[in-house]
Amino acid sequence: MKYRDPLKQILRNTRSYWDRESVPPHVTVEFLKVLDCRTAALGAEVFASENGELIVYHTCKSRSCPSCGFWATKRWIPERVAALPPVPYKGITFSMPDVLWHVFRLNRVLADALPALAAASVEAFVKARHGLRIGMIGVLHTFNRRLEFNSHVHTMVTAGGWQTSSGTWVRSVYYDQDLVTVLWRTAVLDLLRQALHAGVLTTDKTSEEVEELLKAQERWWSVKIKSIDSVERFFQYSGRYARRPVIAQRRITYIDQNMVEFWAKDKISKRIVWMQCSPEQFVDRWAQHIPKPFRHAVRYFGLFAPRPDESDV
Repeated sequence: MKYRDPLKQILRNTRSYWDRESVPPHVTVEFLKVLDCRTAALGAEVFASENGELIVYHTCKSRSCPSCGFWATKRWIPERVAALPPVPYKGITFSMPDVLWHVFRLNRVLADALPALAAASVEAFVKARHGLRIGMIGVLHTFNRRLEFNSHVHTMVTAGGWQTSSGTWVRSVYYDQDLVTVLWRTAVLDLLRQALHAGVLTTDKTSEEVEELLKAQERWWSVKIKSIDSVERFFQYSGRYARRPVIAQRRITYIDQNMVEFWAKDKISKRIVWMQCSPEQFVDRWAQHIPKPFRHAVRYFGLFAPRPDESDV
């Protein structure tokens, strides 16, 4: 069944649930923006002539809004593509064991640091092994197709880099996947241990249990490296996560006062599965992925950083 603006309909049905003091203010603000988008609440422009009058309501400009997020992404992609140098790129995906997803969900400020850790891992490897400086773009993804909290980082890295000793550009070098994985794993676990020892790690476990949990995470870590054929395609993929709502509205197939149904593609079976939850549960899943104000969804490092670091001076 097709619905017109199903996300708005869900927010209207559950307003008493999310529009209250116990909900984080930035979540309430974003949901209100979505509801007010293209309505009189945000004002309008009136165009009139002798033949009639046209009222164009203002838009909310929120990345949580399906309409505003879509059009903002359409404008953003060609701008990003045009700003990058025409050199080969690698796509590197940084994942972690699923038992750590819950830890980062409870400590969102630590999740926001993951792109910087991924960048530091790659930069350290390329500088030590090849003596190069690279350009890198990192995008934090916090959700999967089921809207669960799944913290991982997608990056686009120059396949080569700038050799400061000779002042030349090296087109491509070898990226050691195993070594980058070790650097990534070490950086993430060190971040969690530092937060634990500083007493700022939010957790439902004791300190001893967290220590045991971290010690057990020396097994499954994943860093996947592949060549990027299309920079535009990378931004199309990352834009779905960084600049738009957590779910495409076409995936929502049923709504009533007691249930929301949507479909997702299972990566293992390659089949469509149907997910059902209460409207309140759906709102909770959506809300946990809304970043706080002034948190950048896309971050730039190395040669692409907006300002030079000490090594550039």
